[in-house]
Amino acid sequence: MIHLNGEFMPIEQAKISVLDRGFIFGDGVYEVIPVYSRRPFRLEEHLARLQASLDAIRLANPHPLAKWTELVEKIISGNPWEDQTVYLQVTRGAAKRDHAFPKSLKPTVFLMASELVTPPADLVENGAKAIVLPDFRWLRCDIKSTSLLGNCMLRTLAADQGCVEAILVRDGELTEASASNVFIVKNGTVLAPPKSQLILPGITYDVVLEILHANALPHEVRPVAESELRSADEIWVTSSSREVLAITTLDAKPVGTGKDAGKPGPVCKRVYALYQQYKARVMRAPAHA
Repeated sequence: MIHLNGEFMPIEQAKISVLDRGFIFGDGVYEVIPVYSRRPFRLEEHLARLQASLDAIRLANPHPLAKWTELVEKIISGNPWEDQTVYLQVTRGAAKRDHAFPKSLKPTVFLMASELVTPPADLVENGAKAIVLPDFRWLRCDIKSTSLLGNCMLRTLAADQGCVEAILVRDGELTEASASNVFIVKNGTVLAPPKSQLILPGITYDVVLEILHANALPHEVRPVAESELRSADEIWVTSSSREVLAITTLDAKPVGTGKDAGKPGPVCKRVYALYQQYKARVMRAPAHA
């Protein structure tokens, strides 16, 4: 079951105009919300990020928080999985093709769900491969725009080399990956690039920083040089679906040094475990607790 413009229906029945600006221009924004045991994870934070994206493209929010919450809950209840990924998208709507934003359009609102699939145990245990690529995307990566061609190109370049991610650098500094945020560990300290217009403000990124702070794990939010990325002791990517995933091979070379090179590092293992504990405590607890 999906939701489109006020109606719930099977996805096969969903139709939009070929003049929808989301289809013509990618003129829209989206959110992806993980759901554990049928509970949306940090829904208010996701909807706040949606609002920020809408504000950035001068598109009025079609629903208040209470209505979005109701729609998300109905999508969750109308689908069979206990753990889900809820995708919601708002485009500017249908209009004659013209680049300038038209006024007074009715936005297109779409929600769907799929089964939430997190990395398999062997990938968590052994880590993943990534490559470093120049960040050639546009300069407003903080907007969660449906215009993702640059991200798709970069991810495909990584897949061509058997890698799960492309880690991106711009002007000699780490930004993020094609579909996730990036943390590194250097001499026992976790380093994270600061939020800016060049990276998406990740919800999982925020959770990881909260975990680091709550457990007194040394960390800094500051610009990370490409040289620090390439010489890092550990590299992780974080996102709603990947959670906390170690990158153990970068540009076909093992990450780290010594006997544990090319394996998930101790800080990543601990943060991954703490993340799972957080999920269990906050999202898997009985409803009456």
